[in-house]
Amino acid sequence: MSNSFDAALIELQDLLTDGAVLVDPDVTERYRQDWAKDPDAGTPLAVVRARSTSDVQSVMKWASAHRIPVVPRGAGSGLSGGATAVDGGIVLTTELMRDISVDPVTRVAVVQPGLLNAEVKKAAAEHGLWYPPDPSSFEMCSIGGNAATNAGGLCCVKYGVTTDYVLGLEVVLADGTAVGLGGPRLKDVAGLSLTKLFIGSEGTLGIITEVTVRLIPAQPPASTVVASFSSVRDATTAILAITRSLRPAMLEFMDRASIGAVEDAMNMGLDRDAQAMLIARSDSPGADRAREIEIMADACTAAGAADVFTTDDPEEGEAFAAARRFAIPAVERLGSLLLEDVGVPLPALPDLVEGIERISEKYDVLVAVIAHAGDGNTHPLIVFDPSDSDMERRANVAFGAIMDLAISLGGTITGEHGVGRLKKAWLPDQVGDDVMQLTQRIKTALDPDGILNPGAVL
Repeated sequence: MSNSFDAALIELQDLLTDGAVLVDPDVTERYRQDWAKDPDAGTPLAVVRARSTSDVQSVMKWASAHRIPVVPRGAGSGLSGGATAVDGGIVLTTELMRDISVDPVTRVAVVQPGLLNAEVKKAAAEHGLWYPPDPSSFEMCSIGGNAATNAGGLCCVKYGVTTDYVLGLEVVLADGTAVGLGGPRLKDVAGLSLTKLFIGSEGTLGIITEVTVRLIPAQPPASTVVASFSSVRDATTAILAITRSLRPAMLEFMDRASIGAVEDAMNMGLDRDAQAMLIARSDSPGADRAREIEIMADACTAAGAADVFTTDDPEEGEAFAAARRFAIPAVERLGSLLLEDVGVPLPALPDLVEGIERISEKYDVLVAVIAHAGDGNTHPLIVFDPSDSDMERRANVAFGAIMDLAISLGGTITGEHGVGRLKKAWLPDQVGDDVMQLTQRIKTALDPDGILNPGAVL
């Protein structure tokens, strides 16, 4: 560290409680990368563990005065390198900010950003309520990170994503100003919709220190359809037939590679010979649930499913949902991963999935595909051996080719994981120069020195 930074660091330590500023290299190393394991991650000069909005304000006022970059971090479960440390900067983690209050009358919870998604669900459930957004990593991802990336999940096909449940935010800006946006009101159109501006902004515009979310009555018990297919095309045909007829509570896709990886890990009797598997659920009340299950099962049969299984047992159905949630860790056992998050309009889903297969063959890399099939959001998982430089090169080329394919089909490079650092090179191709320029103008207005999460998104 330079003498000037040493002096600045002492100043920061004086502003915060003892132990809030960490400089031990063994500790800071753990905060260099998020789950995406960005190979270009820098080395932070310090990690700051905030306990309050006041702490975050103090850090940002200090960082603004010294023009020191700040990378905000929640639980570190991000899959796009959005919380990757930068050289010469600090990592500001909100993992210790974990308060929550639930108002069962208004069905609103006020949550600090470090609380995990699963913990919010548990607190809501104690009042007979439910917080629907459910990323596969819900047991390890934080609400602050969910808001920063506008996270989705398995049930978002019916219930929506994070932004659909956020009523308000408290955000600390680059200069240390704390602003309250929205609040515990179900209807509020006063002023510009600034809450929506910060949701999905990935820490580039401000640091989220409090989230006000709406809750809904507890989810009814669900029935489940599981169908195996001898071809991916048959599975995508079934997906389109289902989504034309109804809105399922879940509609998930797994290809042969991901099925095999999950079966290796969980040994639950999945069909290894299947080219694709669909997991669909209905939680509609009474007879409507039985009717929807019949419609989805019939759609799978009509599309050529080799096997169709239905169950009304919630625990049995949840076991299949858990298998789908475990797909990424299961595939990760096969090697290092480049994780994609591409999505397309539903009619283009068959072309996307089959195009990914062709890219896998062209570049001779394994690409396992899982998907939130009901909304066209896929997660191609590119597996490679990092000790094989040529394979790593081919994997990176395939990574870009898949995003190019999604864009060509009218889709997106990211449906729920965020742009981060790993996908930003493809963002202009999707949104165009005008939108990029507008985005930069907003960024400059709120963060004129560019100290908030530099290198992410833009």
